[in-house]
Amino acid sequence: MIDVHQHLWPEVFVERLRARREPPYLDGWTLHTATEAPYDVDPAAHEIGKRVALEQDAGTTLAAVSLSSPLGVEELGDAELLAAWHDGAAEFPAPFRAWASVDLLEPDVAGLEALLHKGFLGLQLPAHVLGTPSAWEAQGELLRTAERLGKPILVHPGTASSSDGPGWWAPVVDYAAQLQAAWWAWHAFGGRRTYPELRLCFVAAAGLAPVHHERLTARGGRLGTIDPKLYVDTSSYGPQGIDAVARVLGIDQVVHGTDRPYADTTDLRQGDAATAVIRHDNPYRLLFGAGSSTPKREVQ
Repeated sequence: MIDVHQHLWPEVFVERLRARREPPYLDGWTLHTATEAPYDVDPAAHEIGKRVALEQDAGTTLAAVSLSSPLGVEELGDAELLAAWHDGAAEFPAPFRAWASVDLLEPDVAGLEALLHKGFLGLQLPAHVLGTPSAWEAQGELLRTAERLGKPILVHPGTASSSDGPGWWAPVVDYAAQLQAAWWAWHAFGGRRTYPELRLCFVAAAGLAPVHHERLTARGGRLGTIDPKLYVDTSSYGPQGIDAVARVLGIDQVVHGTDRPYADTTDLRQGDAATAVIRHDNPYRLLFGAGSSTPKREVQ
């Protein structure tokens, strides 16, 4: 089983968050961000030995972990914090491997390329910076680098808007809205024409944006053919949401992602064959390309 979407903070990253005095920062294990209520982090969720044991019990052969974009690290200009993430994540034991991130204020393309050559799986970009066609165009150098190196892009929710709503507001409203906007902006930009070989994955089923393609058609747009290099992951959704998305995109574009430790594996009730491709074959194609040799899988 391959999980394309998890979070795990290396110790050096935790230490750097505790050294900060402005959001984002940790006070003990209480996380303070600029736009969300303080959140009590479970220390066990970032204890590497426990996480390795959890993945071994689940039968996970590869767990792709990423920087938590809602923290806003990519737009802080804090080089030490970003370096702490990459340095720590590079030392994670199997089955963990990591997505790279960049300072979006001054993107270091050469630095990104070096990380991708060193074993980082691809590049994570926060959805809130991709919400318009011109925003995708603005990230062209990063997208071209990933495409040239044959590495995928993971689109993940970024910082939430300031809100006085309940604790679930940002994940349910802000994050889903960001993903939907980024999904539609990619299509309006004509991303596939510009980057014909680039593989992308939108987490959390792109906020269920594909389900709204009927509305696109009703308003004069069109979906076009299924894009074999465009994926969505299953995180935070169950049988209803994923079945609806798969009816639009096809089962081959759905990949297993849990968002662990904030969520877990869900039985999507798709049957053994579909479960196998969602949890292994599809994520393998996303991460390594259709031409890569696919190792033997087992249904988990």
